[in-house]
Amino acid sequence: MSEKILNDKLLSNKKPTFPIGTSLSDYVKRYNRATTIPVSYDDLLRFAGCITVYDKNDEDTLWVRCYYSDSDREQIDGHLKRIYDILHSDGRDKSLDYLNVDAVDYCTFGNTKPFRIRIRNILNDGFTYFYVKKADASRVYGLEIEHLLSPHRINFLVYKNTLIEEHIAGIPGDEFIENYMEDCDQQELTQIAKEFVKFNERCLIRLLGDMRSYNYVVIPTHDFDRVSYAIRAIDFDQQCYEGKLKVYRPQFFKENLAMVTNVATHLKSESIEQYKKEERALIAKRLINTQKRYRQLIKCMKADFISTPSKFKQLKKELHDFTGDVAFKSTRSMGGVLNTAMEFVKRNYHDADHENQFKI
Repeated sequence: MSEKILNDKLLSNKKPTFPIGTSLSDYVKRYNRATTIPVSYDDLLRFAGCITVYDKNDEDTLWVRCYYSDSDREQIDGHLKRIYDILHSDGRDKSLDYLNVDAVDYCTFGNTKPFRIRIRNILNDGFTYFYVKKADASRVYGLEIEHLLSPHRINFLVYKNTLIEEHIAGIPGDEFIENYMEDCDQQELTQIAKEFVKFNERCLIRLLGDMRSYNYVVIPTHDFDRVSYAIRAIDFDQQCYEGKLKVYRPQFFKENLAMVTNVATHLKSESIEQYKKEERALIAKRLINTQKRYRQLIKCMKADFISTPSKFKQLKKELHDFTGDVAFKSTRSMGGVLNTAMEFVKRNYHDADHENQFKI
């Protein structure tokens, strides 16, 4: 974790969007990730006008609020409310009369350019968000792996070439580093350091790239007389795409320098290694407990095209050099690379568990 932050360019200029193939489409249907409600990303692009959205400090958020013609708005509102009901309830339409689409915002920053939908319950003025994006096989794989192997569950839906994601609440990492981190006490900083080490290890094992500070959130939770923190990814389109292994290690992005410095300040190397082992063991346990569904997902992924041949060759070579596991040499796709990485973690967990049984 104390290794030098690299300033060279880790990421490609722009990641292409990979279509959802037949096998992945069948998978999302099998596990109730598909919807027949016709909410289309392209339909939302037909807004008649927009205005800039500013934050509480009157700074441009890089989001614009969209307006639609009366005829389009009525249909779009109805479909968006039904999608919300499916994401967060039983989808029986009984609560639709109490829902209102407060805002449809469009992001002008980054590759994805999602729509952010704000739904309000008119009975109590409570509101929540969800996102509408162009469907990308990489992102669907990333979301599903997050659901299966991370500490967090996540809801999403797919309709043809459109992806609907629930909102993940938390403080954006860049905002937390800039505005909140300096107010944390020593105990809290130590706990944040621990969580970043575990988050860093989790991203590496599952090959989720580009976890710069604005692609994850920090989630504070009050627990008796202290505040605990969790770190959670919110962007999943860099699942198994890049060839450089460092892309899958958040510690190497300069945007995370404050987090890396905090780890070096508050954790000894022995503690860092212990937290890495803990995270590997937890992932191995989740992998064992979700084996059937994971196998079906990996089968789709092995047959899919979600990267370029050169990036695939580079990543499997770097992983072989990093782990010493010759199984990486015989992989034939990014799905195979990920599966080999998971099997490596599971195998080492079983070996450690076997050794501990003899120690007892």
